[in-house]
Amino acid sequence: MDLKSKKVLVTGGAGFLGPHLMRGLLKHGVAEKNIFAPTFAELDLRKREDCKKAAAGADMVIHAAAVTGNVELHRSRPAEIFYDNLMMGVELMEAARGEGVEKFVTIGSATEYPDDARLPFREGDLWGGPLEPLHAPYTIAKKMLLVQAQAYRKQYGFNAVHLLLTNMYGPGEHEEGGPIPALICHMGEAKKNNLPEVVVWGTGRATRDFIYVEDAAEGIVRALLDYNKEEPVNLGSGFEISIKELAELIKKLVGYKGALKFDSSKPDGQPRRVLDTGRAEREFGFKATVGFEDGLKKTIAYHGYGS
Repeated sequence: MDLKSKKVLVTGGAGFLGPHLMRGLLKHGVAEKNIFAPTFAELDLRKREDCKKAAAGADMVIHAAAVTGNVELHRSRPAEIFYDNLMMGVELMEAARGEGVEKFVTIGSATEYPDDARLPFREGDLWGGPLEPLHAPYTIAKKMLLVQAQAYRKQYGFNAVHLLLTNMYGPGEHEEGGPIPALICHMGEAKKNNLPEVVVWGTGRATRDFIYVEDAAEGIVRALLDYNKEEPVNLGSGFEISIKELAELIKKLVGYKGALKFDSSKPDGQPRRVLDTGRAEREFGFKATVGFEDGLKKTIAYHGYGS
């Protein structure tokens, strides 16, 4: 698909992923004047009329807006997280269909996989069991966008695709946006203030698959260009690391000399998470290219810390 003449709506343009997505679109030929990324102050995507305004005139939509955050946010605001994520996606996809949008890309989450799914996570196992409870309000809201996309394709012939995105990291993510920036900033401040220890939530045994944000944006744009099927697609690095190993690596790269204390009273979340990335490579030629340690160094530099 040639994107040069296409008008693209990007939701969540002011968030962590959004600016990288817009740069990716520019790199693939979309004219800057044809990218529309409204802020929440401009349009509230929980409201149908605002969704219609957002989708009007768009040829394509990348729905990257989401309400999410660290474990404490998911513990304290599950109702808001469920409602906001569900309503944004449902109302926007319906508005896009009504406005004649050609293609709609929904950004889902690797948390949509069952707690006990076989590893690495394969798209065919998405419905194989119960979900991790803490993130279920967010996860189910996102998973319903896959159901909606497939239903709209079947009934209306609407070209909607669903991507399962693993944990992102990289420049631009705020301190409490995920485990990586939180660990970087906590250790950086501990180093600066000569603190003897840093507390890490959980046992450290949980594992995750992290993808550098520029890689994630490239994968999403390639799916916009070249993927037009109903089956969901994983976007990840395929690299698994435990939170303990992650903390030790960040400690080394930041140059923090104190101790790490793992607080087992805090939840680990899903025990293990690593994605099978074969479908993305086969279908639209995407494979993450930024090495994990290189990505961490860039992220640490962004936050102003280093050894």
